[in-house]
Order: sequence, then structure tokens, then C-alpha cells
Amino acid sequence: MGRITLTFPDGNARDFDAGITPADVAAEISKSLAKKAISASVNGAHHDLQWPIEADAAIAIHTMADDGPALELIRHDLAHIMARAVQELWPETKVTIGPVIRDGWYYDFDRDEAFTTDDLAAIEAKMREIINARDPVTTEVWDRDRAIAHYRAGGEPFKVELVEAIPEGEAVRMYWHGHWQDLCRGPHLQHTGQVPADAFKLMSVAGAYWRGDSRNKQLQRIYGVAFKTRGDLKAHLTMLEEAAKRDHRRLGREMGLFHFQPEAQGSVFWHPNGFVIWRALEAYIRRRLDADGYGEVRTPQLLDAELWRQSGHWGKFRENMFLVPDEIPATEDEDTDPVISGEADLMALKPMNCPAHVQIFKQGTKSYRDLPLRMAEFGCCHRNEAHGALHGLMRVRQMTQDDAHIFCREDQIAAETKRFLALFNRVYGDMGLTEITYKLATRPETRAGDDATWDRAETALAEALTAAGLEFDYAEGEGAFYGPKLEFHLTDAIGRTWQAGTFQLDYVLPDRLEAVYIGEDGERHRPVMLHRAVFGTFERFIGLLIEHYAGRLPLWLAPRQVVVAPIVSDANAYAEEVVAELRARGLRAEADLRNEKINYKVREHSVGKVPVILAVGQREMAERSVSLRRLGDTRTEARTLADITEELAAEATPPDLR
Repeated sequence: MGRITLTFPDGNARDFDAGITPADVAAEISKSLAKKAISASVNGAHHDLQWPIEADAAIAIHTMADDGPALELIRHDLAHIMARAVQELWPETKVTIGPVIRDGWYYDFDRDEAFTTDDLAAIEAKMREIINARDPVTTEVWDRDRAIAHYRAGGEPFKVELVEAIPEGEAVRMYWHGHWQDLCRGPHLQHTGQVPADAFKLMSVAGAYWRGDSRNKQLQRIYGVAFKTRGDLKAHLTMLEEAAKRDHRRLGREMGLFHFQPEAQGSVFWHPNGFVIWRALEAYIRRRLDADGYGEVRTPQLLDAELWRQSGHWGKFRENMFLVPDEIPATEDEDTDPVISGEADLMALKPMNCPAHVQIFKQGTKSYRDLPLRMAEFGCCHRNEAHGALHGLMRVRQMTQDDAHIFCREDQIAAETKRFLALFNRVYGDMGLTEITYKLATRPETRAGDDATWDRAETALAEALTAAGLEFDYAEGEGAFYGPKLEFHLTDAIGRTWQAGTFQLDYVLPDRLEAVYIGEDGERHRPVMLHRAVFGTFERFIGLLIEHYAGRLPLWLAPRQVVVAPIVSDANAYAEEVVAELRARGLRAEADLRNEKINYKVREHSVGKVPVILAVGQREMAERSVSLRRLGDTRTEARTLADITEELAAEATPPDLR
């Protein structure tokens, strides 16, 4: 038997017999490590303790102290344990797939009867029985034909289909959790007792089509969450409760901001209150862009398919475009559907603005002295997202981006990147979003351009981040096919992370669309194109702000800033006078003159997230004062009308104008 060399994280290396498993390696290091070991990393890949190592490699042994590997294994094993529990409770159920997802896992089942809430409780109880049994987890590699025969004999048609999709000659790995067996790539823990029995919970049941195709059978998907400790699970469930209270869809209804309806799937009906927020954000970011040297443009919604072919989007993005034949459809009468010939050229509603911006750049001759050229557009785009993927403001079909493209020379990349980062941080600071982590997404396996170009691009972005004094991580292989990009990950008020904004470096599109400038040497050169957005889309960013602030938006963004509520009807005229003074100072103020008790009015406007309520009665009228109550505060404060008007006017001024 041959010998192999394994190198450990501390740099030490040891020789072992080829075929040794990580479990044996751990045992040779120490008995305590052998007991604590759960998996290994071999040349950076997550490796089961039972899998043999046949060649020289770098190795690290993982224990439950290693959060990433530990959580992956716990959640993966729980998917199998849940599937075993379901089949033990209802043997006629067919199993399909059960991947790990963020915070947990899901498993899809084929069962005639719908799973109920009581069923989930029964499944959880059975899962704990399996965990407490400490059943061994074992694995074998089978050939394809044996696996197909096994699943056919067991009446598992979905598993048969999965195995048949595995290429001929490729090994098929099987896992057993006790007596229960499943097709799986692994890795897994070594026995069911390694899964914390008090740190998981089954959350919900949803419908899901087999392999995500609506033409296939609909299955039942059970979702679960899992963590290393009971405390972590409790914290997560508390966060979910808080997230439900902050759900922008619920708050949008309560605050009268927007709605959706089936006749316009994935498109927002903005109400006056909601569009106030939009207009305030648009005016704010427009001022920031004007000050930063951007020129604003407007480009067509419908563009010929030929432009999308030239740009490369037709081949990579066509399934997400709304296509329109360039013809006038034939109609017989108003009750019949229009007839499309099928012979007309195709056009598409733009899913992004970049090819159109290149067309503007190409008008007239550009010199190196004209660069950088910063071009912004609040561009309305459409993307044909699947109905099941839509999610309130966060995932829509019609969206408006605060989009911009910077055309620059290669020697200007670092300076323009640094300039954008300054703008980005200034804007997000104004929005109260200050917990930001930065990632530099590098070259993917499939990409355009040569390595030398990618080296320059990645180095330029890294140097710009460093020059801006920002710490960042690398997201290896996560860049766009045409260039590296910066990712901005925000942490909101309850600890959730959101990816917002974008900054992408592109050498490819200017080349495909033949954009040129005349260099200092008198020759034609391709500009570099920097794709960038600060908010991303207005829809998603507004949804993010609503959830971050739980609807209690800063005064300058609040759609209804002040409600003046008379305590008695004799004060109605004074209430209207107060409203007039506030409006004269630019505040969005209104009077609530209904014949309702003041406490009722306060409760109602608090639900509507009005930041400031001013109560007025006969005393306030006599003193030209108000009784101030802030949203979320049970206290009231007597203030003169002059003072509170001045204070609120200053507070309602957008941050860039203060």
C-alpha cells in the first residue's frame, strides 16, 4: 500500500497509508479528538470522517466548535432524520430530496393526505426518538444499476429518476441513518445522537413541484430550522416573531402605502402615502448624484431583440425577458383575442439599462478628456420572474433602479471605485444603515476575458477598498462573467443581513457593443464600464427601510409626518391653523377633526406609524401651544407652537440639506 502526506492547519505534515479515513487520522492524533471529530476538510472540500483519502492533501479535523461545518452537518442529518420519521409514521409516503438551506433544511414528500400542524408535532417527537437512539450513520458506494434496482424494488420512483440522471459509470453514494437509507452525496455525522435534540423545530408545510417544474407532480415540502444550542434556536424564533411584526407587506397595508393584485403579478400599486416615500428618496438620491457629477438620462422601455443579441443578454437572460412582437395584432371583434402572426421581429421590455446607456455613449466622438463619464437613470425595468418567486416589494417583476454607469479609462478604475464607495457610505449613513460588510467577488470559472485583465480588475477594486479604509472579504468565484464586483451586505435592526446596491466592473459590454474613445495617443480604445446602483431598486430598498424601522420611518421619509388632533370640537379651527403653519414650513401635516375621543385617535394614528401627534384643546388654543406625543412614547409634552414648528421643520429636512 502506498503512502500519502497529509498537511495540517499548523503547517505540520505526517505520512499515512493511502486510503486512511479522517476518523483514523483523528484517532492517531488523540483519543479526545477522535471522540469530538464530526468531519474534515480535505483540500478545502467538506469530507465525511468515513471517506478514504487516497492522495497527498491538506486536512483539518472539525468538531462541534466549528460553526460552519457543524451547522451544515446538523441540518443535513436532520433532513434525513425527518424523512425517516415521516416514513416510519406513514410508510406509504414517497421521499424525494432534502437539501440544507439557510438556517435549516427542507424535504419534499409525495403523500396523498396533507400534512397538518398535529402531524408536524408527531414528526418532531419521532425525530427525537431517532436522535436519542444514537443510531449509527454509515455509507457505501454502489454502482448505478444496483441503486436503480434497489429503489424500484422499494417503490421510490423519485429516487429512481435521480439515480438515472447520474452519468453512466459515476459512483452512487448511499447513506444509512440506522436502518433507514437514502441517496446522498454527504457528508454526515457519525451517529444520530450527535444532533442536538432540543435545537430544532419544524416550521411549515408548503407545496412544491417536483424539480421545480409546474408540469410535474406537486409535492409537500416540510421546512425545519436547526442550530447548535437551544438558546440559538430560541433567539432565532424570537427574531422570526419580530420579523413578522416588521413584515413590509403587513405594514404596507396598515400604513396605506401600496398593494398587489393578481391582474398585475409582481407589480406594485403605489398609493399616495407610499409614493411620498418614493419621491422623497428619489429627490434625495438625485441631489446626491447631481453633486457627484452624474448626468441623468432616459432610455426606451422597448428595444429590438437584435440589440440584446449584440449585448449578450439574449443568450443568457432571454427567459427572464418580456417579449413583444413588433407588429399590430389582427383583431376580428372586441370579444376575440388578438392574432399574432408569429413572423414579426421581436422586441423586449428592458430588464436592465446598460445596453441603452452604451448607445448614448456612442453618440458623437468621445475623447480621453471626456472620461470619466457618469450616466444615471431612474430606469423602469421588467424581469419575468416566476410567480412563486415573487415576494412583496423584495422580489418584483416591474422595478425601478437608481442605476448608473461610469465609462472610464483603465487608469481611472481605482479612483472611481473609491469615489463610489464614499457616495455609498454617505447615503447609507443618512438612511441609518451603518452596519455594512464588504465582499470582493472574484473571477468565476466561466468568464470572459483573459487572466491578466482579471488580475488588473481585481487588484484595482481591492486597492480602492483599502484606500477607502474599508475591511473586506473575498467571495471567490462569485464575480459576474464579465468582471469582478463589490457586494454590500447590510445588517438591519434585528440582525438580518440584506444584500443591497451593486458595483460591477465590465470590460465585455463596451467591446460587444463597440464603444470607443480616442486616447491621448490618437488611437481608438475601449472604455471600461462600471455598473453601479446605490439603492438597487426603489421597491426593494423601500421594503428594507420599512422592515428595518418597523414602519417608524425617520421624519423626513414618513409619508404622514404630523397629525393635529383636537380634544374638543371647539379647538377644530385652531387645529387647522396649526396644520397651516406646519405646512407652510414644508411639513406633511393633517388635522383629524372626527368626533372621536383623543385616545382613539392616538391609537389609530400610532398603528398608521405617524411619527408626531399634536393634541390641542381649549388650553392649547388659549396659549398657542400643543401637546406633543411621539410615536412609541406614552409621555406627552407641552410645547409652544412656534418652538415645535421650528423643531419639526429642522427634523424633517432631508439629511443632505441640513
